[in-house]
Amino acid sequence: MPLQLSTELGSIQVSDHCIAIIAGSAAMDCYGLVGMASRKQLKDGIAELLGRDNLTRGVEVRRENEKLHIDLYIMVSYGTKISEVAHNIQSKVKYVLNDVIGLQVEAVHIIVQDVRVLK
Repeated sequence: MPLQLSTELGSIQVSDHCIAIIAGSAAMDCYGLVGMASRKQLKDGIAELLGRDNLTRGVEVRRENEKLHIDLYIMVSYGTKISEVAHNIQSKVKYVLNDVIGLQVEAVHIIVQDVRVLK
């Protein structure tokens, strides 16, 4: 169900897919993030690294009691402090969604699916 925004000039509808693309793109700009991970891992637990074309597969947009929640499934770089990377992603995604669309995000949940060693 699209998000409905009202202005003095009319109404604007923003799809969950659009919100997911913006959130995923904002997250990819953060240091320490290798990429987005698939929300649906294989049975053996291997996380699939998604390219820029599939950012939305690592993002879930939910509405709970009329409040927006974003779940990001990520892979981080080995040697980075996971808590700092996650905090930076949360801050950036909340800021960008507020700045670009004017959305107030209740929470950005980070789910670290994998740690990758960069060569």
